[in-house]
Amino acid sequence: MDEGSRVSKHLAVLITAFALAAGVAACGGGSSGGSSGGGGGGSSSGSQGSISGAKVIDPSSMNNAKGNVTYCTGKDTSGDIKAGIAEFNKENPGLTAKILEFPEAADQQHDQFAQRERAKRPDCDVFESDVVWTAEFAQQKWLYDMTPYIQSRQSDFIPSTLESIHYAGKYWGVPHSTDTGLLYYRSDQVSTPPATWQDLYNIAKQKNGVVYQGASYEGLTCDFLEIAYAAGGQVLSSDGKKSLINSPQNLKALQFMVNGIKDGAAPKAVTTMMEEDARRAFEAGKATFERNWPYAYALGLMAPKVKGKFKVAPLPAFQGGGKAGILGGHNLVVSAFSKNPGGALKLVDFFSSPKWQQVTGIKYSKAPVLKSVYNNAAYKKAIPFASTLSQGVAQAHSRPVSPVYPQISQAIYKNVNAALSGSMSPQAALQAADSQINRALQTF
Repeated sequence: MDEGSRVSKHLAVLITAFALAAGVAACGGGSSGGSSGGGGGGSSSGSQGSISGAKVIDPSSMNNAKGNVTYCTGKDTSGDIKAGIAEFNKENPGLTAKILEFPEAADQQHDQFAQRERAKRPDCDVFESDVVWTAEFAQQKWLYDMTPYIQSRQSDFIPSTLESIHYAGKYWGVPHSTDTGLLYYRSDQVSTPPATWQDLYNIAKQKNGVVYQGASYEGLTCDFLEIAYAAGGQVLSSDGKKSLINSPQNLKALQFMVNGIKDGAAPKAVTTMMEEDARRAFEAGKATFERNWPYAYALGLMAPKVKGKFKVAPLPAFQGGGKAGILGGHNLVVSAFSKNPGGALKLVDFFSSPKWQQVTGIKYSKAPVLKSVYNNAAYKKAIPFASTLSQGVAQAHSRPVSPVYPQISQAIYKNVNAALSGSMSPQAALQAADSQINRALQTF
């Protein structure tokens, strides 16, 4: 089996899950439904108020832990969770872990967990939580404060992944898998990846254009914020109580995207594209550049028109600004109502260990959260774009950390899409988003 076939086999397990989840207000692809990013508007989320009275995990509680532990997650379409549970039970004879699968759709996973927590039920000791839910769950005091455990391992994790569990100065989970947007480019049309978004759009005008997720849904929030953050923009104030969306930096980013459609660097059809639409356009030879998630790599290897004719790079910088991506993925959180927090922590510790992170990275193509795995020779051999993925994750930012994140995201993608479609000016779009976000923030 050649290297391309090996990579295709490793990564193809993501395809079915992503196709099912891509339209469910999600950013990224994962084996347990929608994978999306959460966090703090491009800056630290540690100054966002305080939460008192939450249970705090005791790292020593996992020593000699025994009993039963339930791992709640979205549908395990890749099989990595079941494999991990089996291996954990083999290595820990005093503990018995089992899996409780929720639906594939991210919103249904959220609701299943929330219903149990509101009722203070101990059904889920560990929950594989989408990264956008950190602030909401923490604010409700449904989670253990995992700060003592994270502090003992902080240097192991890629810093951006820790940002997604950091809220109100504390860590509310442990990173499990991550994801970030990447730039796909036709290597037979472009010799090297563009250094800036401006360069990319200029080349796109002369070639076959750039496609991305421009429809009115969560994917557009990700795509807009990647450019806005790179331009120096933010979404929320450092305390999370005020919208900063209507800023010169964000206006520069949005105007840039609008101009890209007007001058033909991006097709008008991009305003209706989700992940799969952009992928199909790129694979059909209709675009020189594509912004998409890592899952698209394996599919590209099997697409006749682009196979052997494309490469992957981290997202470029914004001229006069910096580089930014949007973080996706899942974290492992421990329910405040768990009857076995020590056993739950032992399970979390296993799934976030270098050994198992390497297994899931190589065999199941989940992007690791540990620095060491990206430097592992076996991982590099199995995932040829490991270095690119590592750079992408390292430069990624979280989306706004807030208990009302869904309303914030909706205000962004609906108004940004209106600007891209030409039904609203960029200035009016950001003013409307600003008003809607501030209204949402007043509800908590």
